[in-house]
Amino acid sequence: MRRALPPLRALLRAGAPRLPAPGGLCGAPAADRGGRTLNIPPSFGFLFDIDGVLVRGKTPIPAAKTAFQKLVNPQGQFLVPVVFVTNAGNCLRQKKADQLSHLLGVPISQDQVMMSHSPLRMFKRFHEKCVLVSGQGPLLDIAQDLGFCQPITIETLREKHPLLDVVDHDRRPNVLYPSAVELPKIEAVVLFGEPVRWETNLQLIIDVLLTSGYPGNPYRHENYPHIPVLACNMDLMWVAEAQSPRFGHGTFMVCLENIYKKITGKDLKYEALMGKPSKLTYQYAEYLIRTQAAERQWKQPIQTLYAVGDNLMTDVYGANLYNRYLEENSRKGSKSRVQAKVAGGRGSATLSQDDEIDSSWENELASATAAHCRSVLVCTGVYNPHTEVPLDTRESISETVFHGHRDFRFDPGLVEPDHIVPDVDAAVDLVFQLENFAPN
Repeated sequence: MRRALPPLRALLRAGAPRLPAPGGLCGAPAADRGGRTLNIPPSFGFLFDIDGVLVRGKTPIPAAKTAFQKLVNPQGQFLVPVVFVTNAGNCLRQKKADQLSHLLGVPISQDQVMMSHSPLRMFKRFHEKCVLVSGQGPLLDIAQDLGFCQPITIETLREKHPLLDVVDHDRRPNVLYPSAVELPKIEAVVLFGEPVRWETNLQLIIDVLLTSGYPGNPYRHENYPHIPVLACNMDLMWVAEAQSPRFGHGTFMVCLENIYKKITGKDLKYEALMGKPSKLTYQYAEYLIRTQAAERQWKQPIQTLYAVGDNLMTDVYGANLYNRYLEENSRKGSKSRVQAKVAGGRGSATLSQDDEIDSSWENELASATAAHCRSVLVCTGVYNPHTEVPLDTRESISETVFHGHRDFRFDPGLVEPDHIVPDVDAAVDLVFQLENFAPN
């Protein structure tokens, strides 16, 4: 048996949410006994996905500009905390903020932007090590901005070891010159996003893993577990201007995982998986929301996060997974410490919170105040209202519908959105209604 996800008409049923709406007249103007107008600070915040929600490729979705005019005052200040949580990882936060400011017509700062690699700031144990970085864009600038002191790119590795990259016959070296500078041992691999030349990246990453960081050496299969791999962005597909979704970094990871297992017979292990739907990503996003509220001197705690996205397997799954985490902690009566499992499924890596994430970051994440994270699904991107998901989790083994990463356990309840709306403008209207929020 398979069940179809709620069609678009579901959201038209009186606009009623599936879950009870939080109370409070947050942000709405109110009058005291003397008739003076009082502005009550918001107790909620938005986590907006970008691709498929605000833009398709470089083209803004029309509803996005309308939505954001409702979120700022005449001075361009946001009326509620807003963080843009994207699984993209090919640029610096400032560049993405500038792009969004231009596309949406409102001023956006880099502190409102969370790239898939942003949580790497917390992994200070790796910052002094020589790490191999894979992806595209200004990789060295991105890595250094995150705190890495010795990043090297696939292209640099290829230049130092020209015999390793031979799939493309036209790129095979004719004359070999010994490298004047030897590279240090590579102690970790960081996957920022999908690269341009997959065959080169796959080959050299496998070389690094099977030689314990000395890619010029012969393979030694007994070196297991391999050196740490930290991966950002697990999206199998994403939406641009094309009519059908395009391959994402998750597709590259599927290739890497299967090549490694085919050669060694063992599973590739991740030290950490980040980007949506990783819980670590939502913990960091909530930290950014709380930081915004503190800077605006909004004293009221942020109780509810509304995650607006277009992808069931990343945006909805991640928001619902984080909501489950928040509600479990709420039932316990206190916030638990940073959880050991970042990914939350088979094969996921265990973090030593004393080693990987330093105590100051651990305390920041553990001091979360939100009680709920609600998922709001829009129909302008990956999501197809007619797509079905299996009720029996065992079906996900044979069904292609589960596009999540292999280390995430499939749970039909986690891909069921709290709300479905046509677009981001309708999402903002819905949240304002649920929160009784009346912008000034």
